[in-house]
Amino acid sequence: MELKNMVALVSRTGRQMQRYNFHGDRQVVGCIPYRYKDTCETTTSFPVDEEEIEVLVITSQRKGKGVLFPKGGWENDESIEDAALRETVEEAGVVGDVQHKLGKWNFKNKSNDTGYESHMFPLLVKEQLDFWPEKDVRQRLWISVGEARKVCQYWWMKEALELLVNRLTTQPNEANEDNVSLSQSMKSNL
Repeated sequence: MELKNMVALVSRTGRQMQRYNFHGDRQVVGCIPYRYKDTCETTTSFPVDEEEIEVLVITSQRKGKGVLFPKGGWENDESIEDAALRETVEEAGVVGDVQHKLGKWNFKNKSNDTGYESHMFPLLVKEQLDFWPEKDVRQRLWISVGEARKVCQYWWMKEALELLVNRLTTQPNEANEDNVSLSQSMKSNL
């Protein structure tokens, strides 16, 4: 059976399974879904030009709050990579190859009363689903890296985007190829 037919159409909810770090900050994970434009073959040698990269952003569930990359809680029963892929499928409806982590960011919410530890990963998109759990509450949009820099609502997501762009535009091909096996093993767990 194809993966797109196996994706549950309900997002995980609740905080009873959430992970927290030793400071009591909620741990969240996410991905920056990306693809190469039609003019750039995925087998091209690296580095690539920034103009050849598109990233997928989603709307916030809160109306008028801008766009962001998919992210959410990391739960006790899953690896960090599995959580990042699950959140991306739930919120953005895309599947692909989760690659080496971009980094970790610590931040507070706007009221400064809740701390978060966020981990972000690149996700090379292989498939865009027609139906996904949050299809009715979010919109997804492929945009250029330059536009993402302007419209992404969180500073730490913009920093993660810069790390991704730097990785794709400066590193040789083998740095990107060694991530495929990680994603293949995660897909079997969905």
